[in-house]
Amino acid sequence: MAISIDKAFGIHEAAVVTRARRAGLIATNLANADTPGYKARDIDFREVLNEATAARDAGQPRRTHERHLGGGPATLGVGGLEGVKYRIPLNPSLDGNTVDMNVEQAAFTKNAMMYQASLHFLDRRVKGLTQVIKGE
Repeated sequence: MAISIDKAFGIHEAAVVTRARRAGLIATNLANADTPGYKARDIDFREVLNEATAARDAGQPRRTHERHLGGGPATLGVGGLEGVKYRIPLNPSLDGNTVDMNVEQAAFTKNAMMYQASLHFLDRRVKGLTQVIKGE
């Protein structure tokens, strides 16, 4: 009986990649909190994950890096990054910067916790597969 690695890992592989991309974007937002005119960006995690799982289920190749060739213009967001959108500011500053430190810090913390949870799920799956392969 063949083991499908994609099916064994489920959505967690795509979730970890998307969470890592989101952490980078939020860190960029935090770094540019004092940059005049900077527009905060974020990833709609659910939308990107749904696209990744739909592509996997359809047997289509999926992008694992933003510089890879895409499947079409409909999947491109800001600057060619898939799923990246500008955040709608609650209180934009007078210099045009839309970074809200409280929102960014809360989003970064929540994303980091979810990233750790996905890593934990992946670790458990790998340990389970290892036990199956060893016959334990």
